[in-house]
Amino acid sequence: MAIVGLTMVRVAQVDPLTQAIVPKEKSVLGTDILEIDERFFGTKTANITGIEGSVTKTFGNNVQMDAMVGGAAPAIALDINNLGFDISQGLIGRVSDGKGGYDTIGSKPHFAVSVESQTVDRKESVFFNFGNGVFTAPTQNIGTDTENQTREDDNLTFTALSTNAFKNKEPYKNYYTGEEGFDMAHMYEETFGGYKLETGSVTPPEQGGDGK
Repeated sequence: MAIVGLTMVRVAQVDPLTQAIVPKEKSVLGTDILEIDERFFGTKTANITGIEGSVTKTFGNNVQMDAMVGGAAPAIALDINNLGFDISQGLIGRVSDGKGGYDTIGSKPHFAVSVESQTVDRKESVFFNFGNGVFTAPTQNIGTDTENQTREDDNLTFTALSTNAFKNKEPYKNYYTGEEGFDMAHMYEETFGGYKLETGSVTPPEQGGDGK
């Protein structure tokens, strides 16, 4: 099935051990679930790789007998137009020293990410969700302005890790609103560490859930 466009990227901080959502009072995002919307000029691209592992072929009697597929190792290359500086730093684990500087806080904070696209007719949404992982920003390009502005977007890489709430603790799960029985509240709760969409409250996520 073809998909079109990038509707929204959503991010929530989760506890590295329990994978429960970090409440907004303690989150580096300043909110429970951050939608990268018009405040940040949106997201240009969210290129996902490693959804499935590499294939190893098994040969015998001079022919291919079998093929083994390795575990998924998803990553997302994100090009975001204009995150707030404090948010971009918080995502990669740097916090303000209160004097204008930003220091690394040690171990990286963990986040859940949801990338939303749409079907060709724009009637349904397709979500690519990751319940646990870390952000990195390994490079920063800086160029001079000429007759035109030289702008460098926020380029971040999200590396997905095992998610307790997904079946078999897989790092990735997709959702389709056109599927009979689709439940947006269940998707939020499963992906974002127990977040209750209807009330905005939080319950601890199930450990080793079957994703149902």
